[in-house]
Amino acid sequence: MKNTEIERKFLVRGCGYRKDTVKQYRIRQGYIAHDGGNTVRIRIRDDEGFLTIKGPTVGLSRFEWETKIRLEDAEALFTLAKSGRIEKIRNIVPLPDGRKWEVDEFLGENEGLVMAEIELRSEDEDFPRPGWLAEEVTGDRRYYNSYLSVNPFKKW
Repeated sequence: MKNTEIERKFLVRGCGYRKDTVKQYRIRQGYIAHDGGNTVRIRIRDDEGFLTIKGPTVGLSRFEWETKIRLEDAEALFTLAKSGRIEKIRNIVPLPDGRKWEVDEFLGENEGLVMAEIELRSEDEDFPRPGWLAEEVTGDRRYYNSYLSVNPFKKW
């Protein structure tokens, strides 16, 4: 289905992913709404703005709709975000088949948390597992960014 996101998430050990990182982004994001698994997110990635709506996760899949918006609009909407923000550095680690690992180094109240995710074409798709992957946390709501925005990792 179009607008379906299928992803797996893992904790990361060490910094071995950095040698294969080809690009980094600084990301700030906040949540205008998160209720019952539905979220409305504002993201500022470097100097670009995005508005994203996600539905509840079913298995490994969830509805996701995202559109690029003007940075000025993103900054204005960011003021509506509920308490708590997410700040992170995203590392892009490409795979030979065109897929990529996105490795997030969290900052601020979530500093110390490093997670990797990979988007898949199907729930049963196989993928390479680099040595720096640790425990899988797919489906563990504590590791959702919307949860981390109000329950920071440093307070666990």
